[in-house]
Amino acid sequence: MAPDTVSLRYFLVLAQELNFTRAAARIGIAQPALSARIRRLETQLGTALLVRNTRSVELTTAGAALAESAPPALAALDRAWDTARSAAAGELGTLRIGYSLSAGAETAPALVDRLMRSSPGLTVGAVPMATPEISPAVADGRIDAGITRGAQPGRGVRRFLLRRARIGVQLAQHHPLAEHPEIEIADAAAYPLRLPDRAANPVIHDQLSALFRDVRPHPRFHTPAVAFDMSQRDLHDGITLAPAGEAAVTAAPPGLTWRPLRGAPSLTIHLVLPHEQSPLHHRIRAAAKTLAHELRWLPD
Repeated sequence: MAPDTVSLRYFLVLAQELNFTRAAARIGIAQPALSARIRRLETQLGTALLVRNTRSVELTTAGAALAESAPPALAALDRAWDTARSAAAGELGTLRIGYSLSAGAETAPALVDRLMRSSPGLTVGAVPMATPEISPAVADGRIDAGITRGAQPGRGVRRFLLRRARIGVQLAQHHPLAEHPEIEIADAAAYPLRLPDRAANPVIHDQLSALFRDVRPHPRFHTPAVAFDMSQRDLHDGITLAPAGEAAVTAAPPGLTWRPLRGAPSLTIHLVLPHEQSPLHHRIRAAAKTLAHELRWLPD
């Protein structure tokens, strides 16, 4: 039977002091209690560790060997305990975050960076996913967290508002409306409007198209042939507009710009976590809240 670590630690103090009175005082227990611990340890090991007489205490050969080998073993055990506690606190492990491509320009990288800096023991992997797939993947455990535009429906998950952003339009820098600091919704509706494919994100598609519901005549909507075009080629014609959140400012390709739509409601970005949350999920949530506060993603 392996000795208990408390008795082993007491023995190491005694091996340094070679005096029961001083060792007991250093540990903070009564001398008889220390003596009982050492006798129990010797019984467990089946050998004497000390030679005692009225004047001195000396280590036996077994005692000297234990005094030499025990400290690194206890240090390794302490590291094991610390590792287990860190894992239980959500500070270790592999974290998988799924994000929609539209959240990949700014929001997802900022959260991943914060998590990696605040918890060096975490391995963070972030993968782009189709928006409708993110909530189901969080619910069934394929990923640990998700970042989506809009409050996406889904069972078995909880959604936390991570970011609120103005809605505007992306347009060519030489577009006639680019000279305005804000654009009226009716003015934008006079031009062809590119909307994302509804199958890719029904919530955002419906929110953006609803901006123009009361405009007459109805604007001309179209969906790009390419699902995700980093260059935004269709906007370079100087005519087409693309409704988008203000995060488009940081991701705009050369030749394009972004202007807010006057009176438009906010577009939201959400952190998606499972309904039943572990310490790791609590750590993600805490990092997201701190980040949102620092970057003023949720203005008062």
